[in-house]
Amino acid sequence: MTFNRLKSLIPLTAIAVACSLGSCLNDLDISPINPQVTEEFSQDEVYNKIYATLSLTGQQGAAGSGDVAGVDEGSASPFYRMILTAYEYPTDEVICSWTDAGIPDFYQMNWGSSNLPLTGFYSRLMYDVTLCNHFMERTAELTDEKTVRQRAEVRFLRALNYYYLMDAYGNPPFTETVSLNEAPQQIKRADLFDYLENELKEIESDLVDPRTGQFGQVDKACTWLLLSRMYLNAEVYTGTARWADAITYAQKVISSDYGLADTYKELFMADNDENEETLKEIILPIRLDGANARSYGGAQFAIAATHTSGMTPWGTSEGWGGVRARKALVNKFFPNDSDAPLGVDETQMVAAANDDRALFFSGTSSDERTLEITKPTTFKEGFSIAKWTNVRSDGQPSHDATWVDTDAPLFRTAEAYLTLAEATLRNGGSQKDALEAVNTLRRRAHATELQSVTLDQILDEKAREFYFEGQRRTDLVRYGYFTGSGYVWDWKGGTANGTAVSSNYNLFPIPSSDMNVNGNLDQNPGY
Repeated sequence: MTFNRLKSLIPLTAIAVACSLGSCLNDLDISPINPQVTEEFSQDEVYNKIYATLSLTGQQGAAGSGDVAGVDEGSASPFYRMILTAYEYPTDEVICSWTDAGIPDFYQMNWGSSNLPLTGFYSRLMYDVTLCNHFMERTAELTDEKTVRQRAEVRFLRALNYYYLMDAYGNPPFTETVSLNEAPQQIKRADLFDYLENELKEIESDLVDPRTGQFGQVDKACTWLLLSRMYLNAEVYTGTARWADAITYAQKVISSDYGLADTYKELFMADNDENEETLKEIILPIRLDGANARSYGGAQFAIAATHTSGMTPWGTSEGWGGVRARKALVNKFFPNDSDAPLGVDETQMVAAANDDRALFFSGTSSDERTLEITKPTTFKEGFSIAKWTNVRSDGQPSHDATWVDTDAPLFRTAEAYLTLAEATLRNGGSQKDALEAVNTLRRRAHATELQSVTLDQILDEKAREFYFEGQRRTDLVRYGYFTGSGYVWDWKGGTANGTAVSSNYNLFPIPSSDMNVNGNLDQNPGY
């Protein structure tokens, strides 16, 4: 696969892919699982398509002949967009002003099994799993070097999709085969954890070493980072803590040829696939290209959803004005409300926060944002997030005035440092080691180093480092803060000052569309 810009990506018109739920099956002309149809399998095309599911949504550019039926292709089927929607909108980091069906459910924290974005997210993951299963079935007898490597990469991508199903939905349907005749059985969360752990360890030796493949190609470090993330949350998934294992695999990432970029904001700019510094840190990107790979998901969504007229130029004509920071996020940088400056751009904000990661725009002198959000549907209440842009660090123009070049860093090395810090404290390890891991990131951000560190400070540091990158929901669940009253933020549970939320919302519901067609499934409690 030409990972640099997906230029060799060929539309996959030869197959249709079924998944667990009827609403997820898009209607193409030929099905590989229909015995009445003769189908020609193109290994490289299917392999390319599997990678493309991380970025693209269908067969015709940004929109057209979408992979997932039953939902809007642009708003409810892109892989990374749905991660940001499900993992950021309900949290203390951001709030969305849009009133599209299902969106207000997230800040109100009252979603149900018919929520359209959650159905789209689930359907995307199940579609991707099925496509991976198809590839694995059709290459099962091949043992050449290229196929062995491709199969390992596809197994990782299947594991990645199953990881999100496990984390978000708990006990999803599970299968390694493709069939229209047999509905998948439901797997217990702890059993799926064991399966994923074994898969990731089995494929490691068949993957390329860190930073020896092309940018965007799954390598050994991808397995290490995903394992460290799973072990950090193992007590949630299985009831048994695995802190020592989280430390081991975080250290493997830190000790690898990956490292940290010198400049934080460049990780989210249009040339992050060319900049030698950002290439050091981004382990697995969600690839886009304004000329060759366009989507309403990926960084296109992250950039457009957070920007609107009046802000510092962000490199694309798209500025949808929907997502902005909650007060709770801004307070991670400015604990005293009065210290958060109004009417300043992100450069001035960074200087005021003494932290390079405080990339917020609070308006101009004539068009100020407010720190407080009194009405969630008003975009200019709340500081705007200026973290993501389609501007190049070298000052050169991007490829297109509308469609972005920026790749979304799904996995980056910085995560391993905070995993190491948290797991070390939870495991009774060295305070010094945990503190140094946190301060490594604070030094990169030119922030004042901490003199000691607690678990809650690490959680705050995770927000400062990774806000609006799709990790917050998992972190809050692990800490026991996502629901309940232990930690309440602005608009949690749909009230301005926040309120406690029932613990059933720690899991999303299995969509009613799948419950209706698969009698093997039991719904999650409370739905």
